[in-house]
Amino acid sequence: MRRNLHAGKPQSGGLSLNIFTREELDEIHFATLEVLEHTGLLIDSDEALEAFHGAGARVDKKTRIVKMPPYIVEDAIRSAPSKLFLAGRNPKNDFIMEGNRVGFTNFGEGVFIIDPYTGEHRETTKQDVADSAKICDYLSDIDVYERAVGASDVPMETVQLHNAEAWFPNTSKHGFMGPGNAYLMQKITQMAAAIAGGMDNLRERPIVSFITCPVSPLQLVPETCEIIMEGARSGMAVNVLSMAMAGGSSPVTLAGTLVDHNAEVLGGIVLSQLTRKGAKVIYGSSTTAMDLRRAAATVGSPECAVINAAVAQMATYYLLPSWVAGG
Repeated sequence: MRRNLHAGKPQSGGLSLNIFTREELDEIHFATLEVLEHTGLLIDSDEALEAFHGAGARVDKKTRIVKMPPYIVEDAIRSAPSKLFLAGRNPKNDFIMEGNRVGFTNFGEGVFIIDPYTGEHRETTKQDVADSAKICDYLSDIDVYERAVGASDVPMETVQLHNAEAWFPNTSKHGFMGPGNAYLMQKITQMAAAIAGGMDNLRERPIVSFITCPVSPLQLVPETCEIIMEGARSGMAVNVLSMAMAGGSSPVTLAGTLVDHNAEVLGGIVLSQLTRKGAKVIYGSSTTAMDLRRAAATVGSPECAVINAAVAQMATYYLLPSWVAGG
């Protein structure tokens, strides 16, 4: 089992980038509560709307806007687990997410590749999914695997099943992937259970976790709601990962984008906890700024580094495990 180094704790060694003071974190939290209470989120799922209504949120069934009193949000933050156990197929690759302990994964969801043999720039295939899993399995500094690329040579309706079939047998590490929807998530969970020796064994040693993304600004679309609720029911962890773009799908200021991001992720966490108290969730981010000349996400930019350092600090403030893009 790997327990990696801490970041941002008073100790004799280590490196951290602390963007905010404790008082500034309080202000961001209060601003987020104000957005969730007075602006609200668009929740595009009848089942999710009923869950919010039953908890005391104000639900407009015509507009599908949900406005959440602060106590609902803060109860959900407190009930979400602050520590997650991510099992590898090989126990030596078991990984713990907790506190400020830092681990690393590969970047994910690539759709093109430079062919390593021909040099051709082409769409990725199912074989590339398998090969990328093997590469990441070999790299000792990669703690958990995220599906690196997607298969373009299979039917799109079942692409996530093919992706899972390709990477499951080619890594001994814990794996993350976006399942697409709740139905495919159930099937992938069944695949993982077959590998683990049954659903009970999978819950004890979960070898897969899932990723879903709110749609900025301030929307939980049907698939996102389905995946969050299915994860809560099945006991699988769900990474609620906002991909807001400052100047595009969120406010142009990084401070405004952080509040938008925080509201989206906390909204997903509330839904998970309303579905089942103690459901395993991760506070996720690939939020960055938009290049206003090219209308593209500036991944790897200074803005990406700053916003995700802030996001990691927010997750620590909430005592939640976090997953953030690098810069």
